Amino acid sequence: MKLEFDDSNATYDKGTYKRVLDLDTATVKVEYSANGVEYLREYFALNPDQVIAMKISGNKLANLNFTVYLDSKLHHHSYVNDKNQIIMDGSCQGRRIPPKVYGNDSPILRGPPKSNESSNPQGIQYSAVLDLQISDGAGGVRVLDGRKLRVEGCNSAIILLVASSSFDGPFTKPVDSKKDPKSSSISKMDSVKRFSYGDLYARHIDDYQALFHRVSLQLSKSSKNVTVNPLRENTDETISTAQRVKSFKINEDPSLVELLFQYGRYLLISCSRPGTQVANLQGIWNKDIEPAWDGAQHLNINLQMNYWPSLPCNLNECQEPLFDYISSLSINGKKTAEVNYNASGWVAHQVSDLWAKTSPDRGQAVWALWQMGGAWLCTHLWEHYTYTMDKDFLRNKAYPLMESCASFLLDWLIEGRGGFLETNPSTSPEHTFIAPDGKPASVSYSSTMDMAIINEVFSSIVSAAEVLGKKEDALIARVRKAQPRLYPTKIARDGSIMEWVQDFEDPEVHHRHVSHLFGLFPGHSITLEKTPDLCKAADYTLYKRGEDGPGWSTVWKAALWARLRDSNHAYQMIKHLFDLVDPDRESDYEGGLYSNLFTAHPPFQIDANFGFSAAVAEMLVQSTVKDLYLLPSLPRDKWANGCVKGLKARGGVTVSICWSEGELDEVGLWSKNQNTEKSLHYGGITATVKISSATVYTFDKQLKCVKTQSLY
Repeated sequence: MKLEFDDSNATYDKGTYKRVLDLDTATVKVEYSANGVEYLREYFALNPDQVIAMKISGNKLANLNFTVYLDSKLHHHSYVNDKNQIIMDGSCQGRRIPPKVYGNDSPILRGPPKSNESSNPQGIQYSAVLDLQISDGAGGVRVLDGRKLRVEGCNSAIILLVASSSFDGPFTKPVDSKKDPKSSSISKMDSVKRFSYGDLYARHIDDYQALFHRVSLQLSKSSKNVTVNPLRENTDETISTAQRVKSFKINEDPSLVELLFQYGRYLLISCSRPGTQVANLQGIWNKDIEPAWDGAQHLNINLQMNYWPSLPCNLNECQEPLFDYISSLSINGKKTAEVNYNASGWVAHQVSDLWAKTSPDRGQAVWALWQMGGAWLCTHLWEHYTYTMDKDFLRNKAYPLMESCASFLLDWLIEGRGGFLETNPSTSPEHTFIAPDGKPASVSYSSTMDMAIINEVFSSIVSAAEVLGKKEDALIARVRKAQPRLYPTKIARDGSIMEWVQDFEDPEVHHRHVSHLFGLFPGHSITLEKTPDLCKAADYTLYKRGEDGPGWSTVWKAALWARLRDSNHAYQMIKHLFDLVDPDRESDYEGGLYSNLFTAHPPFQIDANFGFSAAVAEMLVQSTVKDLYLLPSLPRDKWANGCVKGLKARGGVTVSICWSEGELDEVGLWSKNQNTEKSLHYGGITATVKISSATVYTFDKQLKCVKTQSLY
């Protein structure tokens, strides 16, 4: 949607220009003054009605003049109808453009795919409708070139935009789709126009804040050593987000951490809701016809990280598209398991797409050959149950997918050395080693990540079977028999966690992936309580890997350090992300933030935005179904005072914590619809508490209950 303003706006007062995204209302406002007129644009995207709404106004009558039209980088045609509406029809390319391969140098093109299909197959069709309304009493609208609307001399204007496509799921080819995007868009617009702009805004606020307001976070430094922030001395000065990011290395402003934490929640609410597609590498904010790495769903960290904050940050509904996507993967993955491996169950590899691709990718084995993508995703199904305790979800949605995944893993494991079961061939995502002959290699057997993911899936399905009364099932018996024979995580000669089954030389010790630490986070097989030796090795592994890497690597390391209860290193990784990236020189950077707080690989990838929120939550609250650890990795000198309300813990418990000068003041716990028992841990104190449903319990720093009250 393009807006062109007349020459009077070109001489605007630059000192008055402000562009603000309000996370509390998910509304953007643009303000500026030109020739004595104060202009305001505000816009929001309303999920229930699937419409983008914009209002443009000025503070003086009859001073609003602009042209609006629709454009696209894709093939399209647009025209104005007799209702002050612009209709756009278009089509995507019918053949996939070969993706670019990004490395340390400039991206290169892979070879074009071979196909026996027609040279010009039909692509997805799309349509959009833009509706323009101007205020009564002044001005008018005329049509330009048959496809543009020109507003002249009005007081305010409201623009509504809806769009549809012919995409009908991953199993329907574009040419076979029965969906009519134009009629769908027109119908949507007719439905939306039943509401006034004010009504639409109210519906938007109700929908968005029902999710966003579940969690609040306030952080501040100690009052004992507060220094004046030179950027804040002039209280009338507006500080840009870019300036705040740039100054973080000096002032370490805790409120910017709050902002980035809530920004991650805002982004997940805004791109992944029941009925939408799953969030891809750019969420929904891809601007390119040929995005980096196809803008695809990558299953070796990126897609999973997109959904890390959904449970601890109290947005479990936002996971629904992920579960729908896993269901689609399981259908294609059953074919891949049968055709590629002569195995039962389902499998997915590293790179997928909108069409739920599950087969190995083209190219080198180091990124193409990895059979654990679907298995990792299945751990999200069990995690959803542990946070929500929703047995219906476990029984009807999660368990069938987990069961079929476990079936594949049992078939994939083979008899190996020393009586162990092994995976073979096996890779550690995107990383290589030096083989005994001195040459670089990527394929071995039983990589640490392979075994850690399988261990996690097996543990989860055994637990799920106990919950559902299926522990005597034949498949569970096979899983139990296999569990003690899985190759264990080993410690290398230098004291780090071995990434491969043998202690191979690592040619790139600072590699961006930390796959061999899956068992620590997001997995649960490496814990301070049960495996202290492995935790010590994990500590050294992180030290060896270093701090540098893409944004997603930075925040994964923050979460890993948090699991180790090392608040200093966890905070160091949080701080490391606050590096302002110049988009014109982005290849000079590793990780960092763009001026709008999008995280950088670079280029832009949204996973670290989500991983950041999850990592901060992990620093403040950690849990198992039975245990709750309070402020386990709080950087007491950096976030000396604070309060977090509404985080979720495993076992269906909601947690609120306040602290001052680095010490716990009080914690509130409640469970909406079940009775539970928890062991609380803080500062060397452990207390076992019983929590009744719909009751809020308040505990002091000694973990003694000082207050109870009804939740309703």
